[in-house]
Amino acid sequence: MRYEREPMPEGGVDLPRGFLAGAVRAGIRPDLDKLDVGVLYSRVPCAAAAVYTSNRVKAAPLLLCQEHLADGRAQAIIANSGCANAATGQQGLSHARRTAELVAAKLGIQPHDVLVASTGVIGTFLPMERIEDAVSCVELSAAGGADFALAIMTTDTRPKCEGGRCGHQGQEYALWAVAKGAGMIHPNMATMLCFVATDAPLAQPYLAACLREAVDVSFNMIDVDSDTSTNDTVIVLANGLAGGDLIDAGHPAAGAFLAALTDCCVGLAKAIVADAEGATKVIECAVEGAASLADARLAAREVVRSLAVKTAVYGCDPNWGRILAAVGNSGAAMIEEKTVVYLSAPENGGVCVYRHGAPLPFDEAQARACLAAREVRIRVALGLGEGAATAWGSDITEEYVRLNSAYTT
Repeated sequence: MRYEREPMPEGGVDLPRGFLAGAVRAGIRPDLDKLDVGVLYSRVPCAAAAVYTSNRVKAAPLLLCQEHLADGRAQAIIANSGCANAATGQQGLSHARRTAELVAAKLGIQPHDVLVASTGVIGTFLPMERIEDAVSCVELSAAGGADFALAIMTTDTRPKCEGGRCGHQGQEYALWAVAKGAGMIHPNMATMLCFVATDAPLAQPYLAACLREAVDVSFNMIDVDSDTSTNDTVIVLANGLAGGDLIDAGHPAAGAFLAALTDCCVGLAKAIVADAEGATKVIECAVEGAASLADARLAAREVVRSLAVKTAVYGCDPNWGRILAAVGNSGAAMIEEKTVVYLSAPENGGVCVYRHGAPLPFDEAQARACLAAREVRIRVALGLGEGAATAWGSDITEEYVRLNSAYTT
């Protein structure tokens, strides 16, 4: 059983066997000169699975995906940026259905096998004439993944793409994954949009279980601004063209596939935080010694979502009490006398600032240096059990406020 990550070259990661992709500029937002409609297609039907936002306001394309994925099968995805098609009522749902029909007609497949995803401004309708033109013009190729990654970007400053390979006894499987997201990020399932393609032969129930497990340790552990979007969707397609026996939980390659999928998702989740709107730093919080895994996740997420922590990190202010307060506010079990808090950075040995119910004297200059790093690391030891989890967040800056105060203008 083997897994290896593929470094991303400038042109992006190659698509797995049997997958094609492409993108065009439809002008969904005429003020933005960018690719904004992308299509991902498998030459053969795929086992498919998805996870969605827990927001009670769910966008029309997300509702359509839930309907189309009821049978666990799909063959194509069309995604657009510039318009979320959310809070658009029956007209928005009709537009999503029409979009699937257009792609199906172009590719010679059934509309039910087409998944639709959108991202952008909430409460605006898709310009269907432009969508129709885009679908007719898009050209699909094995090299089209890089353009697809560009087409789904909104306020992202760079595309986010990951790849990996795993294998067992000479059998090789490839994975390719893209995501977009820079704001409205506090997932309770996944990030704003993420699409994964693999040529591995996956049993659909196991594929769905793998996706959920991978999302729980990646997209569900990041925060930019405590907002969960209306459109958050992660979709994985597995076309099986690598050949071999169907992989389920008991297959010798099951662990390698889960590791590859998880690594791709973690890489994309961290890339989203690193590209957060206006951000200057990534905050990593590792919690150990929690009473349970659930408690560890609660505490780690609360630290990286805390505005008090985010602003302290931005200002290089070693105000560690904000970290302790966030852990105490998380709902996780904690006892002050057993809790230890550390600040560190990749190039810094770290500073212990709080231990066993009392502050410790520390070198303030060294602590500020920890917080000045591009990646700030916080470690919290709770001393209550074996639960451990890591979460990632971004700092909050004046630029975040500027960007979001004028998003639609």
